[in-house]
Amino acid sequence: MNRLFFGDNLGWLRDTKEFPDASVDLVYLDPPFNSNADYNVLFREESGEASQAQFHAFTDTWTWADAAETYNQFIDTCPNLAVVEMMEAFHSFLKNSPMMAYLAMMAPRLAELHRVLKPTGSLYLHCDPTASHYLKLILDGIFGGEHFQNEIIWQRTNVHSDSKTWSRVSDTIFFYTKSSEFTWNAQYTAHSEEYLESKYRYRDADGRVYRLGDMTSPSPRPNMMYEWKGHASPAMGWRYSKETMAKLDSEGRIWYPDEKSKRPQLKRYLDEMPGRLLGNVWTDICPINSQAIERLGYQTQKPQVLLERIISASTNPGDVVLDPFCGCGTTIHAAQKLGRHWV
Repeated sequence: MNRLFFGDNLGWLRDTKEFPDASVDLVYLDPPFNSNADYNVLFREESGEASQAQFHAFTDTWTWADAAETYNQFIDTCPNLAVVEMMEAFHSFLKNSPMMAYLAMMAPRLAELHRVLKPTGSLYLHCDPTASHYLKLILDGIFGGEHFQNEIIWQRTNVHSDSKTWSRVSDTIFFYTKSSEFTWNAQYTAHSEEYLESKYRYRDADGRVYRLGDMTSPSPRPNMMYEWKGHASPAMGWRYSKETMAKLDSEGRIWYPDEKSKRPQLKRYLDEMPGRLLGNVWTDICPINSQAIERLGYQTQKPQVLLERIISASTNPGDVVLDPFCGCGTTIHAAQKLGRHWV
């Protein structure tokens, strides 16, 4: 565990001794795409300054001359006929273009990443709109469309004042799972001050802050239709049984109105709430600015908190996280911090 492999990730992934079937809990990948830039592996000195010990990792430019052999080998050996037919259709449409070279590079890697995932494992693919539509089709073919869980939109920057069209401020992260049974830990973010002021407006005698919640059933429940302390049953019944109502009452968790014609409500204490449940649009993680301590100068470096959120949601402590492209090591740093093994 906690191993760093240097070289072409496809060669390593095909080594079944190093990467046996169903050996990884989470894959996060942020693959390069035709930026025509050189990427270096970056280091910092203990002082925090950039080290001179840099070396060239790869050039992010894809040509068919480089990809043709990989494509042909994949077409000949891939057992998934639907994926083979899809790749052949792409080739028919895209010809020997840089985009086709990129997809020929990605498809066999995604197939190997699917192989090494555990049945409860997840894959997150980080991309931009340039090739996301092609990549999603390949992922659907390899993982099965039914195992597509979410398209996460991360707002990575603010609107550009010089944009000639709708300003491109977001990235896409595709979230797939190996099966319908997968590791999941819901993630929350803090409520806004406006929300707290409007919702959590009440205090108990001991100072605990709470808001009021509905105690009526959202659907008909005949067995929950009973009178409670002089309050008539709601039309569709109560949300809780008499036993649960008695327990809540004994704990002081029910708020009673001053009129019997009104409904009692449940006290929901702020100190027991984990926060606002996160959806698939993330606007609360800022990009790495020029003054950030974690900034290494790597062109596509992602914020560590972004990786911490993904790792926290889809793994448990001790699980194995694999980043096949690695970049400047943000995934590794986040996994180490959260007590996960990493490759």
